[in-house]
Amino acid sequence: MSALIPAWVDGALVPVEKLEAHRRGLRHKAISVFVLRGNRVLIQRRALTKYHTPGLWANTCCTHPHWGETDLDCAHRRLNEELGIGGLDLAHVGEVEYRADVGGGLIEHELVQVYTALAPAGLAVVPNPSEVVDTDWMTLTALMRKVERSPELFTPWLRIYLSDHLTRIFGPEALDVATL
Repeated sequence: MSALIPAWVDGALVPVEKLEAHRRGLRHKAISVFVLRGNRVLIQRRALTKYHTPGLWANTCCTHPHWGETDLDCAHRRLNEELGIGGLDLAHVGEVEYRADVGGGLIEHELVQVYTALAPAGLAVVPNPSEVVDTDWMTLTALMRKVERSPELFTPWLRIYLSDHLTRIFGPEALDVATL
């Protein structure tokens, strides 16, 4: 049985099993985090055992809050569970809604609370191998170029964030990067 997450059914927010929400394409709550160090963003390659989008590169971390869990608590929990990162000051930078086919008959229809955090010097990143296969610190310019050249290597949501929500996540100066 998968975790119960907040999803909308017939206009009401109710607890639904995560896998069921994805099978039915229900609009549901999610969080996404981007950890930044100077002009670099921490990205992760999803574990090969993930039930959707295995082995694809994604933002620092993303997940769904458990039923009754706050979005901010969820973001902190998941940074620790996936990457062994704790104690960051997360800044809420907005809300994004998207719908994407993630393969295997599953649909992500998410209302996402997006957070950013600045990584302190010496931040240790310790990926949980059941969640994350690899990590990389990439400049936004390099990331956008790589996504443009090989979109199939990246999750649908990361592609959506970069194409449709760049300045909301990374600030107005990100437009300068997008035109390089």
